[in-house]
Parts: sequence; structure tokens; C-alpha cells
Amino acid sequence: REVEILMFLSAIVMMKNRRSITVEQHIGNIFMFSKVANAILFFRLDIRMGLLYLTLCIVFLMTCKPPLYMGPEYIKYFSDKTIDEELERDKRVTWIVEFFANWSSECQSFAPIFADLSLKYNCLGLHFGKVDVGRYTDVSTRYKVSTSPLTKQLPTLILFQGGTETMRRPQIDKKGRAVSWTFSEENVIREFNLNELYQKAKKQSKPREEGPEEPPGLQAAAGHPDGEPKKDK
Repeated sequence: REVEILMFLSAIVMMKNRRSITVEQHIGNIFMFSKVANAILFFRLDIRMGLLYLTLCIVFLMTCKPPLYMGPEYIKYFSDKTIDEELERDKRVTWIVEFFANWSSECQSFAPIFADLSLKYNCLGLHFGKVDVGRYTDVSTRYKVSTSPLTKQLPTLILFQGGTETMRRPQIDKKGRAVSWTFSEENVIREFNLNELYQKAKKQSKPREEGPEEPPGLQAAAGHPDGEPKKDK
């Protein structure tokens, strides 16, 4: 019986890891389902040991949260009061905005990828932004991003051109369910045509530039005197 339980959980881990995009996600899935297997085996051996193990797991999950990404990025952080104003400020600017929640493991895994994309592609006419819909629930309602614990819509990437949404990933089907989509760097570049958007934004912004444009990787350091990315928290 124990072998059947382990085989079943191993199959679930393999299915879950198909959507994982980082080594940390793969390892996290393995550890999570290992805890589930241990809990089941402890309950089968002795219900008191099972309850003790389950209690320890809950305490661990509540107290030991994964660290937030604190690396370099060129991303503007919106609040519920600034997002609409910023999107409407200059309609010549194209925005790629991530709607995220700090408690979502998928959002945490995607954070370094989105930061790296912002360093590579940010320019005068193409900006990257983030808004915490776990904190600003009215923003999630306004932009129709579900924040329920079982949602598949976190993170959500939305492309705004001329202040208007033109596409989003993951897409939402007719039944209101999120279509499965892998948040890898390659998928974001391909689906959002980042290379084309970047070249187009550079051409449109040339008349507004006072000097030669620097490579996108250097703009993150040049955006502020101290070399830090601009943020609006």
C-alpha cells in the first residue's frame, strides 16, 4: 500500500513539474509532495504522529516564507491610485504590466525573469510595471485578475498600447478559466513580440531623445543617480 501511495505522488510530481521553469520550482514541488507522502504514512502508522507531523508542517509554512526577489530591475511599481494615471500619462509609451501577489509561488518564481526582461528591453517608449493585486484588490477587480487561492491567473501579464489593453497572458476562455501558459523568458519574448516592440519603441522615441540611446542593459543603471531602478510603491 505504501508503494502505491509513493508511486501515485511521484506521478503527481512529474505532472506538476511540467509547468516548472526554474530549478527552485522543481525542488520545491518535490519537497512539497514528499511532505504529503510523509503525512499519509505517519497517519497510517500512528494518528498521533500524523497530527504532530502535520502541525509541524503548518508551522513551517506559516513562519518560513520564501524570500522575495531583491535583484536589479528596471520596473515601476504601481499602487491602486497610480496605475491608471501612469498608463494614461503618455499614450506613446507601451507598457508591459505584471499583476502579481507576494503569496503566490508562481509569481515569486517569475520575478527574476520579469526583472531580467526589464533590464534587456526597457527604453523610452517601452516600460515595465508591476502591481500587487494581493494588496490592491480593487485593481484586480478593475482589470479582471482573479486572486483566489486556487487561481491560475497569477501572475498575469498585460500589454498596454495607447493606454489600452491589447493582449494578456494567460488568456481567459469563454468559461472564465485561465488557459494554461508557461511563464518562461522565451515564451514572453515570443508571445509579446518584445524584440519588435523594442525596435518600434526606439524608432518612435528618437525625436524625443536628446542624445544617443544607450543599450537597454545600461539604462537600468542610468535611470537614477544611485543606479537603482525606479519604483513607485
